[in-house]
Order: sequence, then structure tokens, then C-alpha cells
Amino acid sequence: MHDILPLPIFHIWVYLQTQPLLWLTVTLCIYELARELDRFAGHKALTNPTVLAIMATGAVLLLTHTSYQTYFAGAVYIHFLLGPATVALAVPMYANRRVIRLHAGAILASLTLGSLTAMGSALFFGHVLSATHPVLMSLGPKSVTSPIAMGIAQALGGIPSLAAVFVMITAMFGLLVFPFIFRLVGITDWRAKGLAMGTALHGLGTARMIAQNETAGAFAGLAMGLNGLFTAIVLPLVVTIFGL
Repeated sequence: MHDILPLPIFHIWVYLQTQPLLWLTVTLCIYELARELDRFAGHKALTNPTVLAIMATGAVLLLTHTSYQTYFAGAVYIHFLLGPATVALAVPMYANRRVIRLHAGAILASLTLGSLTAMGSALFFGHVLSATHPVLMSLGPKSVTSPIAMGIAQALGGIPSLAAVFVMITAMFGLLVFPFIFRLVGITDWRAKGLAMGTALHGLGTARMIAQNETAGAFAGLAMGLNGLFTAIVLPLVVTIFGL
């Protein structure tokens, strides 16, 4: 940075870098810009604001040689809100409780198949590609929200931090391709979209659905929670049965 900026500006930058509110402000500004771009583009798959914001924030950190620890000192304020935001998912679920009860059987069947497919495909391809045991156990819970995935990975001998990376990659890739898949196979029902996104793409998929449709958000939030519970119970059994 010293080679890029004049000395007085460089000194100011060094000072600002140590202030937590700088990175909080940067994160919020980048996300708002990404939302505006997404709105201007008509909410296309390739302009998903979450994906754009993650990529842009990462680029800023790389260009400014800022460590993750320094960045997180400011971003921790947003991280703190993840808990209340997750609890708030109960609001659209409660508003749609009659629809959820009406389709309880279909929801459970779809969730079971989706969860088994997510786990099974990850373990199968990881095994075919000769992944080591720690990598395989980190890959298995890729479709579960990060805190649960990290806990599962650690309990099975995986690497929690690597599990979090797989979870994020899964969500970012899914956010880009799922809209195309929905159009390709003709899925227009918001309940089906929400259930699929919540099962496969956990929190980021749920956030996208809430932004587009309340019913989809309710089904996505339900799927995210149940998939986390199902995976935590079933994945250790699958690993034991198949001797992975």
C-alpha cells in the first residue's frame, strides 16, 4: 500500500485500518452497492448480491493487504446479528404454518431425499477422487449451515475450517445455478423453490428466498433447520455403515 498511496494518505489509511468501524462500513457499503446492481439488472442469477458482495469484499481485503482478523474486528457486529436473524426466520414460518402442515408429508419426503443426495453425492465423488478422510468428513456436511457443518466435521475427524469453506462454496455456486435449473425443469412454485434452496444452500439460499417471496422464505427456513438436524443424525450413521 505504501507504494501505491502518497505518504500522508498512507498514514491516514494505516490509522483507519485499525478502526473496527471502517470494515463494518466497507461491508455495508459493498452490500448495498451489490443490491442496487442486482435490482438494476432485474435480479439475475449472475448478479446475486450476496455472491457479488463476498467477491468484492475479498478483493478489497487482498488489495489492501488486510488480514481476516483485522477485518473481522469490524464485521463481528454483523456476525452478532446472525443469531437474531436466524431466530427471526420463525416469523414467516409461523405466518405460513397452515400451508406447511398441509404439505408436511411432501416436505419430509423431499427433505429426506434432498439431504441424502447432498451427503451421498459429496461422499461418493470425494471417495472416487481419493480424498483423505479429514477432507471427506469436511465435505460431507457441505449443504448444512456453517456452525452445524463445522461441528459435524469436527466430530467425524474432519477439519472445521475446511468444512466452512465447502459450505460457502456450495452456497455461492448454488445461488448462481439454481435459477437456471428452476427454469430448465419448469419449477415455478415458490414452496418448491424455497424447500430446494433451504435444503441445498442453507442460510444464503434462505436469505435469497426471503428477499423474493415470503412463502419461499418460510419453506427455505424450515428446510435449512430440518436438514441441519437430519444431517447431524444421519451422516455419522452413513460413515459408520460404509466404513468411511
